[in-house]
Formats: sequence, structure tokens, C-alpha cells
Amino acid sequence: MRKVISQFGKGPLQQRLNVGDLDFVADLELSGGGTNTGPTPSEYLAAALASCTSMTLKMYSEHKALNLENAIVVVDVTRADGVEKFTRDIQLIGTLTAEQSERLLDIANKCPLYKVLSGEIQIKTQLVN
Repeated sequence: MRKVISQFGKGPLQQRLNVGDLDFVADLELSGGGTNTGPTPSEYLAAALASCTSMTLKMYSEHKALNLENAIVVVDVTRADGVEKFTRDIQLIGTLTAEQSERLLDIANKCPLYKVLSGEIQIKTQLVN
């Protein structure tokens, strides 16, 4: 996996992000003190789960030759009592049997990001200068 680099961007809270040859930004909404020039860090986390889920479903359905035309994954993140709650809604588009749809729901929980977010996470932080 390529490293993600974040550094100060324009405005009060914008961050310039770099992953390999890709450049993009993160920011907060106006109500949070940002300038709303990019997704928030929490939105990037939700996007990671949504895209990983959809990719996993696409790979599985192609491998099994299922008639899955699209998988629309919507992830909403809320915080209550110090707990992040992810709500993931999956819409399967295509000609699928009930059994195939249930199997795809099981496969959604095998997405690598789902496993990371639902398992134990360790973060090592160190100063490098």
C-alpha cells in the first residue's frame, strides 16, 4: 500500500493529501471551521468502507458470473456516547436470486475495510524529526 501524506493546505483547516501520483484535499465544513473544499476525514473513512464494499461485491460477482450490474453502497457515520456508528446500506442491481443476494450480503462483510473497522486497530504514533 502506498503511504498517505497530509500537510497544511489553504485556509484554516484544509489539508493537502498525496498518495503516490494522486493529489487531493480534506477539509471541514464551514460550520466546523473549515472552508468546505473537500471531504472531511470521517467522510473519507466512510468512502473507504463504501468503495471497498462495492469493489469486493464486483470482484466476487464477476468471479462467480453473477448478473450483478451494480452495487450502490451508502455509508453514513454518526457519533453518539463516544461511539462511531457506521450504517451501510447496499442496493444490488441486477437479476439475482434471493440466495445470491444473501450470499452477496455475506461477502460484503468480507471486504478488507469492514474487517479492519470491525476488528482490533492499533495506531503507532511517533515523532520523526
